[in-house]
Parts: sequence; C-alpha cells; structure tokens
Amino acid sequence: MALVPETVTRFAKSGVSVVVERGAGESAAFPDDGYAAAGATFASDAASLVASADAVVCVGRPSEAVAQALRRGTVLVGFLNPLGDPEYVKQLAAAGVTAIAMEMIPRITRAQSMDALSSQSNIAGYKAVLLAAAHLPKFFPMLTTAAGTIAPAKVLVLGAGVAGLQAIATARRLGAVVSGYDVRAVVKEQVQSLGATFLEFELGSDAEGTGGYAKELTPEQQERQRAWMVEQIGANDVVITTALVPGRKAPVLISDAAVAAMKPGSVIVDLAAEAGGNCALTRPDQIVTSGNGVSIVGTTNLPSTMPADASRLYSRNVYALLSPWIKDGVLTIDPDDDVAKGAVVARDGNVLIGGTQ
Repeated sequence: MALVPETVTRFAKSGVSVVVERGAGESAAFPDDGYAAAGATFASDAASLVASADAVVCVGRPSEAVAQALRRGTVLVGFLNPLGDPEYVKQLAAAGVTAIAMEMIPRITRAQSMDALSSQSNIAGYKAVLLAAAHLPKFFPMLTTAAGTIAPAKVLVLGAGVAGLQAIATARRLGAVVSGYDVRAVVKEQVQSLGATFLEFELGSDAEGTGGYAKELTPEQQERQRAWMVEQIGANDVVITTALVPGRKAPVLISDAAVAAMKPGSVIVDLAAEAGGNCALTRPDQIVTSGNGVSIVGTTNLPSTMPADASRLYSRNVYALLSPWIKDGVLTIDPDDDVAKGAVVARDGNVLIGGTQ
C-alpha cells in the first residue's frame, strides 16, 4: 500500500483529504476499518478514485484505465521506471500529469527519509537470506552436537548496496560465514564492519558511478570479473546477487561455468531477476534447478512478500516527500527544490529527467 492508516492521519492533520480504494489494504494487513478510523474515505474502484484527485500515490504504475482517468495537473507519485521505459513518461507528460518517480529521489542527506529504493531494498536483502536458508539443505550456523560438528554455511553476497549490506547482516545473524564483493572499492569498510570478508579483485579502475550506484563495466572488465567469479562462487553454499545499473539490463555475474562449479544443493538468490538477472540461468519468478543440482531463485518484488512493513516504510517515504510541499491542505511542488529536480520526471507537458527537459 502506498499509504497506511498511520500516514493517513498525518496527512489529515495537514488539511489533506485522503480517499482509499475500498479493500485495497486487506492483503497487506490494513483493513478498511483502520483507514476509516484514520479519517480516510473510500472509493469503490481505482478509476473513480483518481477522477477527482489532485494527487495520486501508488506503489507500481497504475493500470492503463487508471492512468487514462488522471486529470490534467494531477500529481502522480510511484515507482514509474522512467529510465527503463521513457515512452511511458512521455505519455504521462502528454496527458498533462506531473509525475514523480520514487526511484529518482536523489541520494542527498535531506532526502534520506524519502528514499523508497533504500527502504524497499532493505526488505529485499533480508528476505533473500530467508529464501536461501529455506532452500539450502543444510544449516546456516555451525552446530556442535553429540553426533558431531556441522560446519557453517558459506554465503557470498555480490553487490554491497543497501540490499547487499542487509543480506550480509542477516546472513551473519543466522551464523553463516559471509563474504561480500562489489566493484566499488568505497564499500569495503561497510562490508567489513558487518563482520564479513571483502573480496578484492583489481578491475583496473574504480566502478562507482553517480548517486552511489555502480557504473556499467566495460566488456573486458566484465569478462575478467566473470572468470574470477567462477572460483569464488564455487567455494560457497549460497550466493545472493544484487547488482543493478539504473535503466539497463542487469549485468551477468554468474555464468553457466560458475553455476557448474557450485556443489549440489547450493542456492543462488538473484535479486536482479526482474531486470534480466545476474545469473545466466535466472528466470523471473521461477526456481530453476541446474543440471548439477543448484537452485536459482528468481523471485521478483520481494518487498511485496512482507507487505505490512514494506507498506509502512514506503508510506513514510511518500509522506516525507510530499509534506514539505503541502501548505494549508494544498500541494504545491517547488520546481527549484533539489528533490523535485531529481524526482519530477514530467511536468507541464514536458519530460524531465534529473530536472532537465
């Protein structure tokens, strides 16, 4: 849910009237009674809800029917994938919609409370480890029993962004021996601070891009990296991959040869499955078993598997974003605001990326 009752109450105190699609929060553990108590009113369907709205907040893109019902001048807030599908943004601009893409929130100090990518990536990293533990046919921690000692599982996390660091921390809490790798040398201390080993491989140049993301490697760098990865991946029971480049297909880090090097029963959880996957064998929303018995988990949208807390965090992100622009119940977006310059991707019929037409 884009808004939960807690946040509806806060918006109401700002003079904003909130209308919720009836029954929309049921599967996320937020029944209509909670919204009613928070001061929300209800619409029977999404299309009728947006027809008179000044602002529409959602998680993913609204359906085509809902998008067509948006009035000119309506503010639309959600994950809109502007880099991956610029045509969609053009359609919103042509309809006169002011579109705010949550994934384009700039990573500046003031916007930390608005950073929905980080809040949802935290959930994905946590849940990835639980999925790995559920599929791995052995314990994560070391156990000493009367029948002998069980060695701890070895976990490798590829990509040390928000999701990767949460995966490292969670795997460590479960007692695994954890190592992490990232093309950005700057994250080494963060990985080590969580008690994991940072694997180092010389790429020839640092691969940190703008906004804290990794930049795309050259074909030569990718090939060298994949060859080195075969040995590293083969030594682990679990590999969790998180590598994404905004607006591009996910880089393939785990080749067929790397999967073949893993022991039977090993598990790969690919958090980049929705963008094509970091593993050559990944299939979105499928669990694939390789010829040598390795499970490749390609579950997408992991935050939706923990809908209550995912909704709470996302709702707070939305409130933190919009509340500074609300005065006396009226939402007025300041085009000179640094957050607006990054996140507003359509306004007044124009397509804007990073504040430029």
